[in-house]
Amino acid sequence: MNPVALVLATGAGSGYAPVASGTFGSLVGVVLYPLISGFGPWLYPLTTLGLLSAGVWAADEFERVHHRKDDGRIVIDEIVGQLLTYFPFVLFDVPASFSWLVTGFVVFRGFDIWKPGPARWAEQSFAGGAGVMLDDVVAGLMGASVMSILILVLT
Repeated sequence: MNPVALVLATGAGSGYAPVASGTFGSLVGVVLYPLISGFGPWLYPLTTLGLLSAGVWAADEFERVHHRKDDGRIVIDEIVGQLLTYFPFVLFDVPASFSWLVTGFVVFRGFDIWKPGPARWAEQSFAGGAGVMLDDVVAGLMGASVMSILILVLT
């Protein structure tokens, strides 16, 4: 397997966590956020879109090699979803305190696990890497909506 696809798909190995690999993948997103949040409201979403595109490729490659649909070791989808959930911090120029980061983490994980309406539809409607990624993109956009409301109400 292409080593770049392997590292990307598994979130630098976090997907190999013995339990709750998606949660560990989301934590990689939490760690990445401070590194890319300074990119600003234009480059941050472009970076996230680049990770989404690379994630589709990496997840597709991982599925092809391992012959398993949406393998639990693939966590790039959680990383991208978590970064999408955090976008309102950049958009509204809100410093992401520990409590904001935890809130965004819990909100995203809730949507990712629950998979309400559009997220479930995305999961079931697309195959390959796109199918792996898009339900978490939808969960991340839902998370971003909730975080935007919380920011507007609480700040």
